[in-house]
Amino acid sequence: MEKQNSLLKSLHLTYNKLRTATKNRWHRDLPFDELLFDRWERARSLGFGDGTSIYHNSYIYGDVKIGKNTWIGPYTLLDGTGGLVIGDYCSISTGVHIYTHDTVEWALSGGKAEHERAPVSIGNCCYIGSQTVIAKGVTIGDHTVIGACAFVNRLVPPFSIAVGSPCQIIGRVEINADQVRLVYESKNEDKCHY
Repeated sequence: MEKQNSLLKSLHLTYNKLRTATKNRWHRDLPFDELLFDRWERARSLGFGDGTSIYHNSYIYGDVKIGKNTWIGPYTLLDGTGGLVIGDYCSISTGVHIYTHDTVEWALSGGKAEHERAPVSIGNCCYIGSQTVIAKGVTIGDHTVIGACAFVNRLVPPFSIAVGSPCQIIGRVEINADQVRLVYESKNEDKCHY
């Protein structure tokens, strides 16, 4: 019992030191596991590109390839059982689920049909909003914005703004030199919340 109390005391001390340091440096309060583990080291250990980070509480399955300087937010699911590629300089927001397989026909057939798999590709410089679900077989082009809570079940061309369930293209991204401009199709849309 004494060893257990000593270990618990040591864990509390470690937690409080890490918590205080994170609060002072980043103004954040994170769960203990996120304080213990380095997001950039995890990305390196998975073979992802330089400067990429992935939270400890993100799930990775199968063949997932991610480029450089990409941020994978907390509570994400990256299913690479059918092959998943995410480019450079992407933001994959909190709670995004990307699937490269489904079990619809398997379930409906009572296990007689196989699981269906198809790769997903997300280009460079893309923003995928929180709680978005991307279905198997989807390609998202470079410099694309997907709004929060979208269901992406079709091709989204480069330089698009897409929102909704299922997602619809509502505008385009224009880039001139270092300036980014979001242009919406509807005159009533003055901005999109991601």
